[in-house]
Amino acid sequence: MKTVHIQYFAILREQRGVAEETRETNAPDAETLYRELAEAHDFTLPADRLRAAINGEFVPWPGPIENGDKIVFIPPVAGG
Repeated sequence: MKTVHIQYFAILREQRGVAEETRETNAPDAETLYRELAEAHDFTLPADRLRAAINGEFVPWPGPIENGDKIVFIPPVAGG
């Protein structure tokens, strides 16, 4: 079990109702963690539409995670 700090932006923040949380997980990578979170919080955005940053660095999916990591899930940005 590892503890990770997660930040949410845009639609994910709206759907979760908070900007950040600390969570215990057995997920080996950011993609698996996101799928776990999506199921727990009814996120509507599929994982393949996101980017992930771990400890301030963008990572390719699946992006391995370690205890204490700070993870940000970044949804697509709409422009106009």
